[in-house]
Amino acid sequence: MFLLSLSLAEHALKFYGLPPGCTVRLINISENATYEINTIAGQRFALRIHRQHYHSKAAIASELAWLIDLRQSEIVITPKPVAGLNGQFIQDALGRHVVLFEWEQGIEPTIHHNLEGPFEILGEQTARMHMHAKQWQRPKSFERFTWDFETSLGENNPHWGKWRDGLGVDAAHAALFARAVDLIGIRLGHYGKHKNRFGLIHADLRMANLLVDGTAVKVIDFDDCGFGWFMYDAVTPVSFYEHARQVPTLLDAWKTGYRRVADLAREDENEIATFMMLRRLLLVAWIGSHSETNLAKSMGVDYTYGTADLCENYLKEFG
Repeated sequence: MFLLSLSLAEHALKFYGLPPGCTVRLINISENATYEINTIAGQRFALRIHRQHYHSKAAIASELAWLIDLRQSEIVITPKPVAGLNGQFIQDALGRHVVLFEWEQGIEPTIHHNLEGPFEILGEQTARMHMHAKQWQRPKSFERFTWDFETSLGENNPHWGKWRDGLGVDAAHAALFARAVDLIGIRLGHYGKHKNRFGLIHADLRMANLLVDGTAVKVIDFDDCGFGWFMYDAVTPVSFYEHARQVPTLLDAWKTGYRRVADLAREDENEIATFMMLRRLLLVAWIGSHSETNLAKSMGVDYTYGTADLCENYLKEFG
């Protein structure tokens, strides 16, 4: 996979007219492979090679349309795609879709940083993104995944695999998780998908997809943006750290920022715990279906075991 993607990355550069002698360094492999590109003249780019059979070309074009409009409307700083020599943002390289972005400056935050300030800013920006999504006239060809209960935790072809196939999910874990999944389904069924609650969201605002640059918090990697509950964006920033002691404080900071821009109804706030549990179990599924990635390996079965404690607490509070 690495050697194939590296050769693809080097091959793809010709579509953008970049000069010879560029350095190509792998940054991350998740759904896609992302590379840092440096030219001899000091220019810097991020090249994304898309996973096959995940998003269609139309879906990638839809992602780019939204992040471009968000940037141009000054809602939030998003990555700026670079057109190829043919004037198109999406290039086809040996059967794979590739997109080149200008490099964005900033530091990726971690759970060990003081994050209350950045989370307040992120809350404000998320509210602006939600308001934009509610009024934006999407292109007629707009096509993105839907992230609802069935496509996340359902039994029939969930996007990231089945939570039952997570690492270390034995019979006891499966029984406990199933109880939590049933409760999530019931609560979200009652909560509903009214247009004020469900619409176009980023859906993956985890810290790896944020850049802190002074007082700015930039939002990158819209690869999983799609249609889901707006409050789902409240919990994705603490992905993989839902159990951390800082989380309640960070959520309070996020909500403070959000309320500076938009209303946060009691009914919405009350379901944040449900979305937290949905996200956690969705990530159990993701780790199981992406066990070859470094991130999944770093989480391992410990993430599943920690999820059991969160399920117990959720069932005790809401069951």
